[in-house]
Amino acid sequence: MSEAEKTVVDTSEKKSAPEAKKNIFADFDYSNHEISMESMLAAGVHFGHPKSRCHPKMRDFTFSTRNNISIIDLSQSVSLLETALSFLEQVNASGKKILFVGTKKQTHRFVQAIAEETDNPYVIERWLGGTLTNFGNIRRRVKYMMTLRDQFEKNELSRYTKLERLKKQEELDKLLRRMGGIETMTEMPGAIFVTDIKSDALAIKEAQALGIPVVGIADTNVNPEHVDYPIPGNDDALSSLKYLIGHVAKVLKK
Repeated sequence: MSEAEKTVVDTSEKKSAPEAKKNIFADFDYSNHEISMESMLAAGVHFGHPKSRCHPKMRDFTFSTRNNISIIDLSQSVSLLETALSFLEQVNASGKKILFVGTKKQTHRFVQAIAEETDNPYVIERWLGGTLTNFGNIRRRVKYMMTLRDQFEKNELSRYTKLERLKKQEELDKLLRRMGGIETMTEMPGAIFVTDIKSDALAIKEAQALGIPVVGIADTNVNPEHVDYPIPGNDDALSSLKYLIGHVAKVLKK
């Protein structure tokens, strides 16, 4: 299987523009969404990267190689997914928020969907340095964003010129893209969930600096030791992402 084929294992995930706006997990069939090696196989969770790109720390989580593609050991994926879900369920029960992070393009839709469906914060644009380690300043910017949005909604900017209002609108749009997902995060999260250990490395680094546990999908090209709760699995294919993140949504909605 080529790298391109790996990324789009499930072509049924391709949606029309209107459908794409609908929350993926709003009408998700959780009752039939069970954890098993067979269901993981069907979702393409087992497909890793080419053997040449396999990280040495992931070798213990690979079963074999097929057509030069590393095949993930799904027996370990099942066990580690269950461990990660148990931890996330505990965090949720404690009342703490879980920060979902997915800065890689194909993960945006899933990360935003699960965060909104489970009432948790999220980051899908570029990670802003200090989001966790300089939370006070970030929170002040979020409050400014909320105030600016409120001013627009109440038409309180009429005293400004058209050009000034346009610049204010552009500023608001930029803030919403970067900080809209963490608007409700008023304190440190109890955990963060990353969809790609390599792409979301900055978020992981800040969480580790503050002692915040990290759960992450670990494909064969990353070091699973960078997170506290690795879930060995394909972090590119839409079907795999939906499968794994769907299980997270299921335990958080109980």
